[in-house]
Amino acid sequence: MSVEGLRERLRSKKNIVVAEGYVFEFERRGYLRAGCFVPEVVLNQPELVRSLHEEFVHAGSDVVLAFTYYGHREKLKVIGRENDVKELNLKALKIAKEVAVKTGTLMAGNICNTTVYEKGNEGAVATARSMFKEQIEWAVESGADFIVAETFSDYAEAELALQCIKQYGNGLPAVVSLNPHSKDQTSDGLTFPEACRKLEEAGADVVGLNCGRGPKTMMPLIREIRKVCKVPICMLPVPYRTTPNQPTMQSLKDPETGKQAFPADLPAFACSRTQIAEFAREAKEVGVQYVGLCCGNASHYIRVVAEEYGRRPPASKFSPDMSEHFIFGDKQHVKDYHATSLLPNM
Repeated sequence: MSVEGLRERLRSKKNIVVAEGYVFEFERRGYLRAGCFVPEVVLNQPELVRSLHEEFVHAGSDVVLAFTYYGHREKLKVIGRENDVKELNLKALKIAKEVAVKTGTLMAGNICNTTVYEKGNEGAVATARSMFKEQIEWAVESGADFIVAETFSDYAEAELALQCIKQYGNGLPAVVSLNPHSKDQTSDGLTFPEACRKLEEAGADVVGLNCGRGPKTMMPLIREIRKVCKVPICMLPVPYRTTPNQPTMQSLKDPETGKQAFPADLPAFACSRTQIAEFAREAKEVGVQYVGLCCGNASHYIRVVAEEYGRRPPASKFSPDMSEHFIFGDKQHVKDYHATSLLPNM
């Protein structure tokens, strides 16, 4: 099956819906550990990774993102499995490619913040470059349609990742996104609009933000980025109710205990589906062409995003329809098919 590529879709002004959030979802399910957040489920239960890819596509994702986020040498060292880095990457890429071919979607390779990068430290920069190089080359070898480079706090590390995609990516498109922490600038002092504009000038096909902030606190930055960037922009917030006083998921505090909610108590701050629909509508109005959700995402959320972007994915067959509910539904329907005298007073 011939699948239209990322650049072709973007040039024809088509929107791209992208499901991320694999790390948090598998942590919730009990297949990787919060803290190290290493995607060892790829090695231990690969069939579950395949299933989640299929579930996200069913819900409306146009992209199967290979689960190689934090699947690099430095993270694998934390759990003593650095020698498994090639096996993990190739297995994750193979699974993603098979699902993409089966479903007629795009497969993306994935690189991310290295956790070792330090601007001005030649050794750290060289280490980061080698980590990017091997993951990009594995993605090319496995038939990726494009490369996602994401969750960078430093502009300079994002720029290095983009340089590596240009050098080792065999011409594949690059989607590069920054992680907005509490300050409205990168860790190395650039505003996000300035940083995204520089990434655009350096040759990124899509630029923008992912992770860190929820929809409410990411959107103001996205509006400013849209004003200065000509290339398509991406927005993939976390689905949590962040506020101006607590703008990131890491800064959220439990109101009862005053303790940090990240990561175990974040569900108490989960966005409603209505809020996700509002986010998607606003993103579409702003002109976000590459849209999705990051850590905390689940298939019911991505279905909402897809629907707000005008899609009817297979999962939409089962979108809520409260007219069929025996209490809250259509009165005549309830009268015809249920014992209305038994209904509780609501």
